[in-house]
Amino acid sequence: MAIGGEKSKILIFGATGYLGKYMVKASVASGHPTYAYTRPLTYNNSSSFKLDLLKDFESMGVTIFYGELDEHEKLVSVLQQVEVVISTLAVPQHLDQLKIISAMKDAGTIKRFVPSEYGNEVDRITSALPPFEALLANKRKIRRAAEAAGLSYTYVAANTFLVYFIDYLLHPHEKPNELVVYGTGQAKVVFNYEEDIAAFTVKAATDPRVANRVIIYRPPANVTTQLELISAWEEKTGRTFKRVHVPEEEIIKLSETLPFPDNIPVAVLHNIFIKGDQMTYELMEEDLEASKLYPDYSYTTIDKYLDMCVVNPPRPKLAAFA
Repeated sequence: MAIGGEKSKILIFGATGYLGKYMVKASVASGHPTYAYTRPLTYNNSSSFKLDLLKDFESMGVTIFYGELDEHEKLVSVLQQVEVVISTLAVPQHLDQLKIISAMKDAGTIKRFVPSEYGNEVDRITSALPPFEALLANKRKIRRAAEAAGLSYTYVAANTFLVYFIDYLLHPHEKPNELVVYGTGQAKVVFNYEEDIAAFTVKAATDPRVANRVIIYRPPANVTTQLELISAWEEKTGRTFKRVHVPEEEIIKLSETLPFPDNIPVAVLHNIFIKGDQMTYELMEEDLEASKLYPDYSYTTIDKYLDMCVVNPPRPKLAAFA
């Protein structure tokens, strides 16, 4: 068996999405034979960005399979050629992973399944507003389905995407005079660099120690508050920003009055930046934390990323909210 020894054949769903492209590159960089399953190229769904990305994948030696998730026999045939499945499907497709689980069960070759999560630890959330809770419920449904199917799994709680949310909160490409603060701005949040999330996930997906476990990405240097983040940015740039606080009550009201799916982002903001749910539970001795499990991996700290932003801030490509 390749896991824990030789390189594993890794298949990635959602490979051309926001996190998926990082996952493909991390898998290739780790030396794993890497495969991607993506929708067939058509006039409607084939942007120039996706076409360029697929060309990049092919140049890296990635094998690309084209198909729909409801093509069960094709899925089974593809899955029988690999050993590890990592899903990075976007929020609207989370329940489509039930089709992947069904195909993996029939294929009988999959040694590890990593479903698409990469946010809060969904079984430890305590205060999600209804729009966000509905999203979390879908993630839990996929967890329970994987367990019921008898699959070996790894669940990833990667917390908050660093590049995406630094862009959202600090607007490093612009020069605003004021920055929005959600609630008091004092809730602790865990920010992780997207490339690190992918690297940790590939490591965990092929690590026997993380079989049938949850791995939590909570590197000590990447835990901060929104107010601390703004202060650090002021120090880096030599600028001063007016802080405009949005009270919790206003966020709750928006979550209740905005139509779906516009109500989801505000519910996410409430949970992460007001309730601080990523840090409301203590890590126990039995918990797996990524930076401790892989101490030799040099992750990107918030401080280092802010230095990068001062010079040339990367722009997130494609939306990744929630």
